[in-house]
Amino acid sequence: MVRTALHRPSGAARFLTFAFGAVLLFAYGYTVNAPAWDFGRLLGLYVVFFFLVAQTISWIGFGQRPSLAVVCGGVLIVSGGIMIAAFQ
Repeated sequence: MVRTALHRPSGAARFLTFAFGAVLLFAYGYTVNAPAWDFGRLLGLYVVFFFLVAQTISWIGFGQRPSLAVVCGGVLIVSGGIMIAAFQ
């Protein structure tokens, strides 16, 4: 098991990890809600963004490389997001 900052006993590492997460969450919320997005387009791009970020965190943060099935599904998700963004 990979030990992340959340699993270390140090209070400072935990605080910094949570603070970093709070900053990312704020930046994400601002980016999504600031412009006047079309809801259908936003939803398609949101799914793509969520998938890519979740897989990146899983790989870098926890050392879990995506399987072939996840990569194939991800290609379909990203392709769908491109279709929604380009043709809607």
